[in-house]
Amino acid sequence: MRILLTLALCITLSSTFAQKFEGLAQKPPMGWNSWNKFECKINESIIREVADAMASNGMKAAGYEYVVVDDCWQIGRDSLGNIMADTERFPSGMKSLVDYVHSKGLKFGIYSDAGTATCQGRPGSRGYEFQDARIYASWGVDYLKYDWCNHGKQNAEASYTTMRDALYKAGRPIVFSICEWGTNKPWEWGKTVGHLWRTTEDIINCFDCKNNWGGLGVLQIIDLHTEIGDYSGPGYWNDPDMLEIGNGVLTQPEERLHMSMWAMFSAPLIAGNDIRNMSAETLKTLTNKEVLDIDQDKLGISATRWMKYGDLEVWFKPLSDGNYAFCFINRSNQPISINQDLKTTIKKMKVDDSYTVRDLWKHKDIGTTKDNIVGTIPGHDVLMLKLTKKLPL
Repeated sequence: MRILLTLALCITLSSTFAQKFEGLAQKPPMGWNSWNKFECKINESIIREVADAMASNGMKAAGYEYVVVDDCWQIGRDSLGNIMADTERFPSGMKSLVDYVHSKGLKFGIYSDAGTATCQGRPGSRGYEFQDARIYASWGVDYLKYDWCNHGKQNAEASYTTMRDALYKAGRPIVFSICEWGTNKPWEWGKTVGHLWRTTEDIINCFDCKNNWGGLGVLQIIDLHTEIGDYSGPGYWNDPDMLEIGNGVLTQPEERLHMSMWAMFSAPLIAGNDIRNMSAETLKTLTNKEVLDIDQDKLGISATRWMKYGDLEVWFKPLSDGNYAFCFINRSNQPISINQDLKTTIKKMKVDDSYTVRDLWKHKDIGTTKDNIVGTIPGHDVLMLKLTKKLPL
């Protein structure tokens, strides 16, 4: 009997920790990450200044809340195996930095790796998952980005599940961002393990390109999301990687298209530019409320590619309250004329045809679904529309 009771207790304790924190990331997380702009060249002054900027420049008011320190914050482990921050770059310590970010009404994110070392050769969490999770919880961390370098022959699902359990046992609700680049199809198993998962290799700062180590441009990442939208929803999100908006390579039309499609995917919106020093146009792109509302819609449905006419694609997304979003993207560098009958399109979806049509980048109503959408989309640009159901008179 004692053996049976002990076994039952072990099973109960095990099941207590075999889960992720529920109730987090009910909408796609929004915030900022240090990597795209600063890579390893980070320090506590930059992070504090970024938090100051986010709190005061309109980003916080628009919904951005996470300040995430990526790779290179850590330097080693002490004699007890505790992870240590680089004291030259972070002389005040991570707890102090977390407290500062919290003082701005924001949340703090940190980075680690499921392997023996991070992508930049700093200590990984393999074999230290529960110890690291306890330390992150003691610092007040709110978000963990967990990478996939130096993993050897580890099983991805098992490795990420171990850290999931470690975070849960540590007792502090932490959003868990799985970053294994889509290699092991995390959309098929990530729902019960993390709150978001990277679907592709790293984004690179270009519109239409890829490089020899697997980095992908905006269009290449979009192409990889045509079949996986059904795996995403409130509390578990497909993550096409961070935004390259404001990093000086994409044109303004390309940045609009980038932002629009991430919103159509209900993707996490993690800015990757220097938000301390950005143009008014970049800030307007990042904080376009009407576009952000599409991303943050409570249904959390990812867009479907509805039609493709050569370089013109039409993406469709159901919204709450019976409304819809459509996104016309021009993949080519030449203008494309459109004359789209949305009335016929939405009738095929067996919905009512009485909708007001609004251009979300021009912030104006442009007609109703009784009329065709007529116009020209410049090269590498987008027409993003919201269809709002007209109330009966």
